[in-house]
Amino acid sequence: MQTLVYGPTLQGKGAFDGGKITEQKPIGFSGEGSVVKRVSTLFYWAWAHAAKDGYIPLHPHHAFEIMTYVVSGKAEHGDTLGTKSSIGAGGVQLMQTGSGVSHEERFVGPDMEGFQIWFEPFMQEALKTAPTYNQYEHEEFPILKGNGYSQKTIMGYGSPISIVADARMWDVEVAPGAVYRHPVADGRSLTALAIRGGGIWSYADQPDNQTAFKHKDFVLVRADRTDEAVITAAEDAPLRLILIDVPTSVGYELHPKR
Repeated sequence: MQTLVYGPTLQGKGAFDGGKITEQKPIGFSGEGSVVKRVSTLFYWAWAHAAKDGYIPLHPHHAFEIMTYVVSGKAEHGDTLGTKSSIGAGGVQLMQTGSGVSHEERFVGPDMEGFQIWFEPFMQEALKTAPTYNQYEHEEFPILKGNGYSQKTIMGYGSPISIVADARMWDVEVAPGAVYRHPVADGRSLTALAIRGGGIWSYADQPDNQTAFKHKDFVLVRADRTDEAVITAAEDAPLRLILIDVPTSVGYELHPKR
């Protein structure tokens, strides 16, 4: 089992609205500086911040399933379906863009923080479907409490979200020095972004296979067997990870990155 860690300098960067919105991109577009171009159905991942207020004007999308997940502050959304909505911390805005839709976004602080993540279904089929918009409040998602950790399932068992692309997602918080365990299945790829703190990543079957990671690091594991990731938070600060699990390969052609 190989654990790859990509620091902020190996991730992409972006900005909107004259720099009012800044982004670190674990997975970006060509030319943005991301070493990781995609991970199977996980096509794009941007970590956005807006100190006060930032606006992205109306622009088109098609086929992709696009999620905005808010960590703090508020995200406002408008689209050509007639939607006008906003979501607060812990909430999700989800567009399944199908045959095509345009949307506009506003990130509202103070200290707005969130993600925009694109998942790729089979595009030839997705283009035949009507676009949709749905949103979900923090309270709708299941949260599992363990010894020193909490796990919120954003996509997966018990979540209200259903998308076509094969993907699962969690928001995990771990107390200083505590341990969180996460299954890693053969034939799957697990990614993680450390949005708070750092720690040590190892495996139940290989406890000596240890990899250190820090705040803002992006972790990628392409599983060659079924095992369990053992993630230990550093002693000096809490850890918060956003984890996304996708198949290492799919049975359809994926869209080339441009």
